[in-house]
Amino acid sequence: MKVGYVRVSCGETQNTARQDTLMAELQVDKIYTDKMSGKDASNRPQLQSMLDFVREGDVVVSESISRIARSTRDFLSIMDKLNQKGVTYISRKESIDTSTPQGVFMMTVFAALSELERQTTRQRALEGIAEAKKRGVYKGRKPIAIDAGKFKSVYTDWKAGKITAVEAYKKLGISASSWYRRVKDYGNRGATL
Repeated sequence: MKVGYVRVSCGETQNTARQDTLMAELQVDKIYTDKMSGKDASNRPQLQSMLDFVREGDVVVSESISRIARSTRDFLSIMDKLNQKGVTYISRKESIDTSTPQGVFMMTVFAALSELERQTTRQRALEGIAEAKKRGVYKGRKPIAIDAGKFKSVYTDWKAGKITAVEAYKKLGISASSWYRRVKDYGNRGATL
């Protein structure tokens, strides 16, 4: 089945006519249309419905990549979902067809660019933190405050085998890593937090 995805931003003067005409030319069987910003893929109900609907062997068509996704990360996430379902994607404007070697190559390029963007952002953040530490203005995140009496009670129950570690950190409202860090600190200090 050939499935079309059409999107225009809410409040734009443009309408879907041009994209609808393209879908008719391509003899698309079913069309999903969102009239809203493409900024966040998870907040586009018709996109989510389309991703739920498509099955192995289907083809998803959009006028351009910018209609289906507004960021490389969103685009790759959507392509991953389609790929896992065995669905081909075609972008008319960019001439991308993921059923061809050239289309797969383009996906690889997009993935590499996205990874470069992530690593560059991470590197800048680490450099910024290092610089802030030099100036003495970066202290890191403050630890989550936990009532000492409550921690001791939960710790004692966990140590006695009355509850699991999962139950313990859920009772305290902290993550697993925070729980184990606190347990280690508690054990090293004897009976103080």
